[in-house]
Amino acid sequence: MNLCVTIAGKTFKNPVTTASGTFGSGAEFEEFIDLSALGAVTTKGVSNVPWEGNGTPRVAETYGGMLNAVGLQNPGIELFCRRDIPHLVEKKASIIVNVCGKSVEDYVEVVERLAEEPVDLLEINVSCPNVKEGGIAFGQDPRALYEITRKVKERAAQPIVMKLSPNVTDIAEMARAAEAGGSDALSLINTITGMKIDIHRRRFVLANGTGGLSGPAIHPVAVRMVYQVHKACSLPIIGMGGVMTGEDAIELMMAGATMVAVGTANFHDPGAAMKVLEGIRRYMDRYRIDDIREIIGCM
Repeated sequence: MNLCVTIAGKTFKNPVTTASGTFGSGAEFEEFIDLSALGAVTTKGVSNVPWEGNGTPRVAETYGGMLNAVGLQNPGIELFCRRDIPHLVEKKASIIVNVCGKSVEDYVEVVERLAEEPVDLLEINVSCPNVKEGGIAFGQDPRALYEITRKVKERAAQPIVMKLSPNVTDIAEMARAAEAGGSDALSLINTITGMKIDIHRRRFVLANGTGGLSGPAIHPVAVRMVYQVHKACSLPIIGMGGVMTGEDAIELMMAGATMVAVGTANFHDPGAAMKVLEGIRRYMDRYRIDDIREIIGCM
């Protein structure tokens, strides 16, 4: 049974990774998961300087998922390179680093700092607010997405994966903009903007007011968008959004994803990523599939 997949010239032992922001940099999960057994570990977003994130409360449970407004809290690129990357290398994990920023210069500074580091892919989180353009996310304007993709690609030593926001009118247009800018791959979907109100205290549940909805509730949206993007461009896709089981992962792969990321499920079950991988194996056994690539984009 062949579970190997290739993205931008990098081969991974299986198609299961973790979704940024749900797995830290893996150390918290070592009691439950052999990090080297995953296709890759996708780290929490890292910026050029430390970010404190948003005020609390910043996580809330919802029907079929959760809302978060953590605000990409992270220790900054220097500590990340000194502490987290060496640890993942020691554990023999393949590494995808999620990069965040508030300006093009922020992103470029991080990817340049990572140029000599032993990481496989750089996932560029374009759902961050572009502070120089009034706060609209880079990933919500095709021209801004094209420009940041082009500039990051020029300076990155590793292949780049643009992480697309679902909070747009036309996800295919955004995918084509990233492809035109030189992206090597795409990941989608990021969280969907949502809100929860405490009706007894007449206040927002999250201090930020709005937050990103993730979990099983958004899975059908993820499947639809992965399918649309697969049809719209030729780039490999890392699919995510409500992956709880091997069947969920297979569904995204049939829609066009080469790899899948397990996110919110990690909070519910710290062994979730390995269970998803086992579910993929069982599916392949059941239908006598020898090579995982047989199902990628089969719809």
